[in-house]
Amino acid sequence: MSIDLFAIRDCMEGGIPAVVATCAADGTPNISYVSHIHLVDARHVALSFQFFNKTRQNVLANPQATAFAINPESGARYRLQLRYLRTESEGPLFETMKARLAGIASHSGMSGVFHLRGSDVYAVEDVAAVDDAPAAPLRHKRLLPRVREAAAQLARADTMAGLFETLLEALDTRFDIRHAMVLLRDRGRGRLFVVASRGYASSGVGSEIPDGAGVIGVAAQQGVPIRINYSAADYAYGRAVRDSALARGQADPLEMAIPFPGLAEPGSQLAVPVLLGDEAIGLLYVESPEEGRFNHDDEDALASLAGTLAWAIRALEDCADAEDDAPAAQAAPPDAADAAPLQVRRYARDNSLFLDDDYLIKGVAGAILWRLLQAYTRDGRVDFSNRELRRDPAIGLPDITDNLEARLILLGKRLAERGGALRLEKTGRGRLRLHVGRRVTLLEMA
Repeated sequence: MSIDLFAIRDCMEGGIPAVVATCAADGTPNISYVSHIHLVDARHVALSFQFFNKTRQNVLANPQATAFAINPESGARYRLQLRYLRTESEGPLFETMKARLAGIASHSGMSGVFHLRGSDVYAVEDVAAVDDAPAAPLRHKRLLPRVREAAAQLARADTMAGLFETLLEALDTRFDIRHAMVLLRDRGRGRLFVVASRGYASSGVGSEIPDGAGVIGVAAQQGVPIRINYSAADYAYGRAVRDSALARGQADPLEMAIPFPGLAEPGSQLAVPVLLGDEAIGLLYVESPEEGRFNHDDEDALASLAGTLAWAIRALEDCADAEDDAPAAQAAPPDAADAAPLQVRRYARDNSLFLDDDYLIKGVAGAILWRLLQAYTRDGRVDFSNRELRRDPAIGLPDITDNLEARLILLGKRLAERGGALRLEKTGRGRLRLHVGRRVTLLEMA
């Protein structure tokens, strides 16, 4: 090819529709518009298939096509010689294009018209500038030095909590990304839960997103980054999305007790899965009220950081299994005699915990706190180890990628937000201590 596809990827953001020329089997030409060209890799692109029109009929009969892409800043035009290969109507490529099309449709006032039926994959046989126009220079943000610095910082983190805070700090100070969060996967429940966030009025720690819901759920489910550069209601995280998940049976009312911290109407969103092998163990999500905020460079940078994050999580989980020497036995601290007892209520069906009448947490994190409190009220114990929690069948940790350390961080943050009557302290590698500031009564519900 005379021009590298990556040199013109700014033409593939969907800001200006692409023109596609095809021929019928008898040689009759046809010209039409497509919403956007999607860059698949260095040799392939995909066009959005939305209507069974003449273009569609032609490529099925004659697989050769020519597309014209326009740089939205310079106006330079490029001709792509294409050969149709296949159509994908499900999977990562389809879901990525579907999400981006939703943003383009909203931006152009076509939300009720655009509907992706498939992703038509083409081999790119040649790329050339039209009218001898020079190739537009790559609009580099020169993020590689920042990625290198941030990755070095992540590699030095010695606790999971420090790892997440280091990442969010780097996004803010090095990449000028003000709104970000880290989520981890609860594979057994088909959920992602927020473990750290930055730039929001409330942390949202403990809030959950079902697999497949919004840009976060889709990116995690498909294991691919998804970037939307315009407001897209179907991929936002206001109450409407939460209510729709509830209506589909993908969420339950208790999740509503921890509001999701996302912007009500983000102009740009970028969700990058945190992959170990082929599995998404979590997700890095950033957003902005500004449209067009994130480009390919941002996506590349965050994907690189997500890779470093994945291995740092694995290393810190392994490190947490290696315990320091056990601390001296601790007697239970005295209860606050003048304070009303703290009633901790548990619903066994999903390990939902309430402190007095306030919802705290559910799932594995709820099961962990319940076991700690049982040991405390029965034996006065306040010191525990990761190893014993991991081996306790009543807690129900998954066999693979249990994210125990992250769940303890989540639990500790939720307790701190509830006023400190209960508190968790890390006392060494693989060890933690429960601090109890009020007399506790446990109440188990069906």
